[in-house]
Amino acid sequence: MNARRKKRLALATALIGGVAAIASLLLYALNSNLNLFYTPTEIVHGKKDTGVKPEIGQRIRVGGMVTVGSLVRDPDSLHVEFAVHDAAGGEVMVTYDDLLPDLFREGQGIVAQGVLIEGGKLEATEVLAKHDENYMPPEVAEAMGQTHEKLDYDSSQKSGY
Repeated sequence: MNARRKKRLALATALIGGVAAIASLLLYALNSNLNLFYTPTEIVHGKKDTGVKPEIGQRIRVGGMVTVGSLVRDPDSLHVEFAVHDAAGGEVMVTYDDLLPDLFREGQGIVAQGVLIEGGKLEATEVLAKHDENYMPPEVAEAMGQTHEKLDYDSSQKSGY
């Protein structure tokens, strides 16, 4: 092999190695920032099809209904704890250290995003409450065993904004 071919081979090998390194770093970064949606039952018992449970320290989203009577507020801070359940009977405790949405209340569907700190406890960084009595996010509706229907607005209900 002459010098020119050796140079091309070294360049091609370096290029392929560089692309592989960049691709692996990109996949690692995307995997660590991935937020997966789980129902309370899936957190406790694992996914139906695979049995996979989220790991402690993993960023996840959990959706379900706020259990009536489970809301506990700390009178000296913004810290709140509440339970979220689904139709299958699973229940997860959620802790949150910020202002809850205005529409948040017990018996209502919510989605909480945060880090799983124990097997059945989520430290939330964000809590989203449904914004309309008729609407529920498709993931939460599926988790609660309800059918998700698109709202049908007529022109008389639209505002001029």
